[in-house]
Amino acid sequence: GFLTAFSTTCWAMPYFVGLMLLEMVVGALMTGSPVVTLSDGLTSLSAGMISRLPMLVMRGCELSAYLYVWDHFHLLELPWDSAWTWWLTFLGVDFCYYWVHRFAHEVAILWAAHQVHHSSEYYNLTTALRQSLTQQFTSWIFYLPMALAVPPSVFAVHIQLNLLYQFWIHTEVIRDLGPLEWIFNTPKHHRVHHGRNLYCIDKNYGGILIIWDRLFGTFAAESDKVVYGLVFPINTFEILYVQLHYYVYLWKRSRTYKTVSDKVSTFIKGPSWKPGKRRLGDHVDNPKVTGNEIPHGPKWSLTFQVYVALHFLLVLWTYHELFESKTVRVSLFHISLKNFSYTENYTKHLWSGFSNKYLNLKYNKF
Repeated sequence: GFLTAFSTTCWAMPYFVGLMLLEMVVGALMTGSPVVTLSDGLTSLSAGMISRLPMLVMRGCELSAYLYVWDHFHLLELPWDSAWTWWLTFLGVDFCYYWVHRFAHEVAILWAAHQVHHSSEYYNLTTALRQSLTQQFTSWIFYLPMALAVPPSVFAVHIQLNLLYQFWIHTEVIRDLGPLEWIFNTPKHHRVHHGRNLYCIDKNYGGILIIWDRLFGTFAAESDKVVYGLVFPINTFEILYVQLHYYVYLWKRSRTYKTVSDKVSTFIKGPSWKPGKRRLGDHVDNPKVTGNEIPHGPKWSLTFQVYVALHFLLVLWTYHELFESKTVRVSLFHISLKNFSYTENYTKHLWSGFSNKYLNLKYNKF
């Protein structure tokens, strides 16, 4: 039961793809323009694919840690078959997620992982899958208090439900849900969260419920046109750069400070922190948002786009088939390198040509 509940994203993938295709059609009919570009969409999907690789190791660590706390330290043993247990777990998991998410924005070293999810200058269902390669190494810690009372099997179900819910809110197709906006995190609220407008920054952290933001003062309603992406756009589709560039930035920035305190603060205080500023810093140096920003997106020929799309679909299918395989570690390394090749193609690095040749040779062995 525990492991099965944790594998729901595998069987949900076909539904994700179907909804993304539906969004493309509906979005095009509503706006007359595409809701996603090939370059940005493939970067998001590639990020989603490689973000699952740490789970080959971390999933076992998460389960072991939760079971250890449950076996040795639980204060209550809520009955797994009680409706009250399920409702309390629903609230508890969402409350923990709020703090996971808030810390990921307010602690620079955690933001280094989470910024991947915010790096797209578009907002669509593919953005939901643009996840970090490294965030899984820390986020599970925030849920351990649940093990003091909640049975592992019940927790496993709710952590997955919380994750699955958040897929559909990454869209501009759904505008307003009326009274539901007061209680639930909706596309309207989450659009604000992904904005780089001044009024959007560090707002609307909720997973399923928006009530936590209303209670803790982090709620903001959608008003001005939301401009998506990082405050300082990275303007690249190189998947490894998207994943890791902020760690390099923090390291280089910390070395510019003289005191140990300032060096350490670079990593544990807010991303906007500077010496002499409050913990979260301020946003006076942020580029002014006008609403007329044009997302980064180099133009490529239709032939080239078809070539990349077809190869990516083949890689995606192979990845999905291999993920549960015992030989997955070697195979998925090759697939991840292949994705790096495709995203690199959009910036014409010589590396992409090398990795394509290397991987084509390797795939002949599988």
